[in-house]
Amino acid sequence: MQDFHLVHLSHKNKAGAISTACFGLKQAKKVRSFHQSFAEYSVTPLVQLKDLAAELGVQGIYVKDESYRFGLNAFKVLGGSYAIAREIGSRLGLAEEELSLPRLLQQDVQERLGKLTFVTATDGNHGRGVAWTAQRLGHKAVVFMPKGTAAERLENIRKLGAEASITDYNYDDSVRLARKYAAEHNGIVVQDTSWEGYEDVPLHIMQGYTTIGAEIVEQLAAYGAVKPTHVFLQAGVGAMAGAMVGFITDYYKDARPIITIVEPNEADCLYRTALANDGRLHIVEGELASIMAGLCCGEPCSIGWQQLAAYADNFVAMPDKVAALGMRVLGNPIGSDTAVVSGESGAAGLGLAVAALREQELAQLKDSLRLDAESVVLCLSTEGATDVANYRRIMWEGAWSWK
Repeated sequence: MQDFHLVHLSHKNKAGAISTACFGLKQAKKVRSFHQSFAEYSVTPLVQLKDLAAELGVQGIYVKDESYRFGLNAFKVLGGSYAIAREIGSRLGLAEEELSLPRLLQQDVQERLGKLTFVTATDGNHGRGVAWTAQRLGHKAVVFMPKGTAAERLENIRKLGAEASITDYNYDDSVRLARKYAAEHNGIVVQDTSWEGYEDVPLHIMQGYTTIGAEIVEQLAAYGAVKPTHVFLQAGVGAMAGAMVGFITDYYKDARPIITIVEPNEADCLYRTALANDGRLHIVEGELASIMAGLCCGEPCSIGWQQLAAYADNFVAMPDKVAALGMRVLGNPIGSDTAVVSGESGAAGLGLAVAALREQELAQLKDSLRLDAESVVLCLSTEGATDVANYRRIMWEGAWSWK
């Protein structure tokens, strides 16, 4: 277990001690109403993997497949689109309930605001969502991408009309570059990382992700009032993970599932922050090199951390081979299970659950996560094959194999 690092937070706070209302079902329904105003909206699949659950000796495994989201192959557009809508709405004096695509496309919006420039840094999925939203609303997007970004991800953003480039910096320094550009060009930063004086946009991005939670609870009910005992959430800065932890805690209250946050060893800022448990955020610097490109962030989102610190149970930093395992398991299903095409970051949570249940060398990890025959596991596959060449290499050539 030497490549795996786990810290458990024992929470004295009961649900409600730290407010989760801004990520709860009531708020999620408002957010989802906005997303439903797009013709591209549809509920993404929640796949039940019965045969995999039987193989691994647990009661159930469910995977939310976000590769179908708005035709953009990843969940990130939910956050970027909602944050942009809230920004435009605030400039027009619109209430949250008034936000919809038809309203934001009305002629008076452009006449009153002109063409806005939305600026962001991204490894790919978030920037693609921002670019898509800006294009749909008739505005401009400028996107900075960290060193080592796959050319396919860059081109996907450029195809949406954005001005996009790969920098010579890591993710967090690319965020700083985006901030500088926005300040010099009257742009609006759309970033899920928060800092002093910049919290409204990250909060709205996080709230955008709660559409996923609203869909999941409906889908679990359709499976027969299924309640997960374990939820695995992969994290970069922790915005999505924090939003989902807030939603799950608000929905299940003190009966919430055991929540495990998953990161690559090379970018384990949340694990380090949990390990220190000293009230400060801990930063990882350097190249942040991992196949889990979407999780290669070194500076935690402070708003996300508030929810994680209060209600997440476990933080795990793990090697790349775990994500590769998750990709192969999802893409090569057992028996009658449905195949899920999941990218390197998307398969991280499921990969850890499978590894802990399958590998004898990880028996201690399995026990620490309290996985057993009664467990019902819920994972989010947050992206499809967003780097097709690398996806094929892992699936075909055995790159990052377990042994």
